[in-house]
Amino acid sequence: MRKLSLVILACLSTAACATRQQTEGTAAGAVGGALVGGPVGAVVGGVAGAVVTEPGGVIDSRRCHYRDSEGRLVRRC
Repeated sequence: MRKLSLVILACLSTAACATRQQTEGTAAGAVGGALVGGPVGAVVGGVAGAVVTEPGGVIDSRRCHYRDSEGRLVRRC
C-alpha cells in the first residue's frame, strides 16, 4: 500500500507540470492509440500525443523562433 501511495504521488506531481494543451494531446493520443492498437497502442499514442503537443513542440502556436522569407532565423518573443 505504501508503494502504491508513492507511485500515485509521483504521478500527480508529474501531471502538475503538464500544460492543458499537452494534457489534451496526451488524452487524444491515448484514445486513438487504444482504438488502433489496444493497450500497447494506448501507451504509444499517449506518449506520442504528449511529445507532439509539448510547449515549444511541433504544433505550439507560441513559437519564439521562425524563418523569414530569406531563410534567416528570427526571434519574436
